[in-house]
Amino acid sequence: MNTDFNNELINNEQAPDSEPDLTEQFSGDNYHERIGNIGSVITRRGDSVIYCLTIIGQIEGHFILPSSNKTTKYEHVIPQLVAIDEDERIDGLLILLNTAGGDVEAGLAIAELISGMKKPSVSIVLGGGHSIGIPLAVASDKCYIAKSASMTVHPVRTTGLTVGAPQTFEYFRRMQDRITTFVAENSNITKERYTELVLNTGELVTDIGTILEGQEAVDEGLVDEVGTLSDATDCLFDMISKCKKQASEEKENSK
Repeated sequence: MNTDFNNELINNEQAPDSEPDLTEQFSGDNYHERIGNIGSVITRRGDSVIYCLTIIGQIEGHFILPSSNKTTKYEHVIPQLVAIDEDERIDGLLILLNTAGGDVEAGLAIAELISGMKKPSVSIVLGGGHSIGIPLAVASDKCYIAKSASMTVHPVRTTGLTVGAPQTFEYFRRMQDRITTFVAENSNITKERYTELVLNTGELVTDIGTILEGQEAVDEGLVDEVGTLSDATDCLFDMISKCKKQASEEKENSK
């Protein structure tokens, strides 16, 4: 498991009278090595620092996917999210998504952590945010989608041995309901409409479901706005500024 980020936050102690600067920790060779290894970056604007997390390829669950697959490993992302939310030097989280989906429980675990963070978070779907990537996208405080990006809504699938019994189908129904409920609670789409998109039989040739592109995802209420990277970063820094202002006012009022 990659513990570099946690170790850097714990071990790099600042002098009491110095201003923490996380961007200095990732300058030079170490900075570029970090981007190459896990696709993350810490950057700042003024006195605000954000952590950029990439969720790409397939979400890997309890089973290791082939080495030829691009994957996002939940055992890497989960501790990173905890460290980001607890470190006082980081003010917000930017999530870049280009994922084909993957393990349902691993994806929901990451999504639940994102939705429960104290710090502002903004996500943007680039390329695709398919399947379990949808809960990951809507889990943030605000979600953007690129004009050329798409999101595929479809039922839960499985591979391997399946027992042909009523209990199997009930299990799939309950798992799908978990996803539908999370998406409906974290976006502006209703459970009924999301279920209609999931069960659509008129769009995919060898499957059921719906493909939503850019503005269509916004019109359905899954995503807040069509936007670019600069829109997402501007929104996040504005949210951070408002949070800092509110915290300052609360501190003044408590005196």
